[in-house]
Amino acid sequence: MLAAVKGIVQGNTVVIKDDDIREYDGAEVVVTVLNYSKRENRKMPVDWDSFVLPSERGKKVDEYMKEMRENDRL
Repeated sequence: MLAAVKGIVQGNTVVIKDDDIREYDGAEVVVTVLNYSKRENRKMPVDWDSFVLPSERGKKVDEYMKEMRENDRL
């Protein structure tokens, strides 16, 4: 039998609020964590703008692409 209940981890305990699981006392269970720990080592965001040198050409890229694509069909 497989049963799923919603609970909250508090310290070393999973607290179940809405369900009575006393009937499963002594049963072997599997606990699935649905979101990652806040202590997870997260990568720092990359500042991609620091790798770009601003130029006049970059500011008008939309106009350039439109011009390039306007007459590309026969």
